Amino acid sequence: MDFGYLFFLSSGLFLGWSLGANDAANIFGTAVGTKMVRFNTAAVIASIFIILGAVFGGAGTTETLDTLGSVNALPGAFMVALSAAVTVFWMSRTGLSVSTSQAIVGAIIGWNCYCGKSTDFAVFGKIFGTWMLCPLLAAVAAVLLYFVLRRFIRYSHMHLLRQDSYVRTGLILMGALCAYALGANNIANIMGVFVDSAPFHDFAIDNVVYLTRIQILFLLGGMAIAVGIVTYSHNVINTVGNNMLKMTPLAALTVVMAQALVLFLFSSQSLRDYLISHSLPAFPLVPVSSTQAVIGAILGIGLLKGGRGINWGISGRIVAGWVITPLIALIVCFVSLFFLENVFNQVVYQPELTML
Repeated sequence: MDFGYLFFLSSGLFLGWSLGANDAANIFGTAVGTKMVRFNTAAVIASIFIILGAVFGGAGTTETLDTLGSVNALPGAFMVALSAAVTVFWMSRTGLSVSTSQAIVGAIIGWNCYCGKSTDFAVFGKIFGTWMLCPLLAAVAAVLLYFVLRRFIRYSHMHLLRQDSYVRTGLILMGALCAYALGANNIANIMGVFVDSAPFHDFAIDNVVYLTRIQILFLLGGMAIAVGIVTYSHNVINTVGNNMLKMTPLAALTVVMAQALVLFLFSSQSLRDYLISHSLPAFPLVPVSSTQAVIGAILGIGLLKGGRGINWGISGRIVAGWVITPLIALIVCFVSLFFLENVFNQVVYQPELTML
């Protein structure tokens, strides 16, 4: 193993840790906030299924980020990931759940600007469009699911204790599904810039276990996310689960279901291929923000109940974080690349050869 590569990869692992610290709140924040699931249980389940999603479902969204900006030098990839990680970590320390997707997109554009590369604005427009669509889609899904679940419980005449048991089971199952979808959708944010330079080899054990070199890279990224969940996610979980909107267990289940649905729509390559094969419109394979999905779902439930219980101050701060996160990551990456190239004499990009 090239230890120099491992050093540069450390920034991607730090970004994975930051994502775990930040985005675990999006998976189990409402469940922990309503005291239906303990934090330790939530952390273990989220860690396992995020790793599975990253390894076995993370290929599709990686291609989109590579089209936005193909970071072709390892030191440059190191600084792109580090800039996004520092941005997410700093925002996480304030207790805000920010978008890792926006941070890595901002950092990639910062690399493009520094290196004089053109940004594919068609791809950026597609990604930016999902930033607008994701919370709206989650809000609509949450409202519809809430109506369905509430009507089902009302007409089933279910005992309150049994209802709580079913809701708790649903929160765990949907949290696991959401964790898998998060790993599949967001591993591109963590390890996408390192794909071209990964020095790993395909790994197999007696035709039972087989991992490609990219899956091994994604496994390391998934493990970094899991460590972030276990060690540093409690603060942001409290913000999402307790402070933004006081929710009933049923509302919490609805939020998790809506978020899982949105993440699945934007990360499932099988669903996309199926829709295209039947000449139907398909969702793009784009790393979307689980933060935006869960906040959109929470606001949808809050507005359904009249909006009186929503903490608009925290909501405004979170939305402001969505705006400034890519800008901060862009600036940090641009300035850091200058120092990396001119002070530490590292090659941050490879000039493209032109054919005469």
